[in-house]
Amino acid sequence: MKKKVSVIGAGNVGASLAQMIVQSGICDVVLFDIADGIPQGKALDMSEACPLWGSSSSITGTNDYSHTAGSDVIVVTAGFPRKPGMSRDDLLNANAGVVSEVVENTSKLSPQAIIIAVTNPMDVMAQVSLKVSGFEPARVIGMGGILDSARFRTFVAGELSVSPEDVEALVCGGHGDLMVPMPRFTTVRGASITELLGKERIDALVERTRHGGAEIVALLKTGSAYYAPAAATYEMVEAIVLDKKRMLPCSAYLNGEYGGQGIYTGVPVILGGSGIEKIVELQLNEQEKNDFAKSVAAVRSLVEKLNL
Repeated sequence: MKKKVSVIGAGNVGASLAQMIVQSGICDVVLFDIADGIPQGKALDMSEACPLWGSSSSITGTNDYSHTAGSDVIVVTAGFPRKPGMSRDDLLNANAGVVSEVVENTSKLSPQAIIIAVTNPMDVMAQVSLKVSGFEPARVIGMGGILDSARFRTFVAGELSVSPEDVEALVCGGHGDLMVPMPRFTTVRGASITELLGKERIDALVERTRHGGAEIVALLKTGSAYYAPAAATYEMVEAIVLDKKRMLPCSAYLNGEYGGQGIYTGVPVILGGSGIEKIVELQLNEQEKNDFAKSVAAVRSLVEKLNL
């Protein structure tokens, strides 16, 4: 029997993610949304593409939470997207209500599931998901670090005129304007970019990465990024469903690691069939420690606004 992934929210991110999962054939999908007909129509469209994709996965579109019962993974993309001039943090109260309702309804129907929070502000929504679900922290994970790292990889590859598949990047901290791209741990086929680029160019790439989402929002004017966020989330789903035990930057609940306590933020983890199997602690230099601490403090200030 194939594993089951429920994607909550059939907007641009959720529908793009559902397509990637179904096209891969690694599991079955339930696409949920409160809008009548939208998840059903998108699911039917994808079902009719499966013969062309050579996929035997099934996808069900629904407005009924009961169809999500028994999910192995629940991905929460539901919520309000950013508009030009908005930060991820501006969505705090509105999306906290949406995510709380979603997690309350899905977690009781799938008590053994792993939850992936995608809705912004993502680190805080992971914290909301943890509290509402009552799950152990290893089974509630935030998506952000993979996306931010992919953006950093893209910009580094463009700067050096190399293939992005040869670039490995690490971005830690909260998924916001104070995220912490790590040039020292960002490499091209093993060579650190600190050996390949000057400080001025690296600093420019770091700043572009920090504002990568806002750059897309400003261009689109009526929405936010969805292809790359969906692809980043797919990488997490695949690692869990196939128990790949990949080392990926994800938002994890820190219990003393990196000096963080009782807070979600992006760090390297081993991601497998049981969720976060290990938080990988790297030795940071003083500048990296300071930047990371500032980023964690920004996440904590938002968590405190919600009295979590």
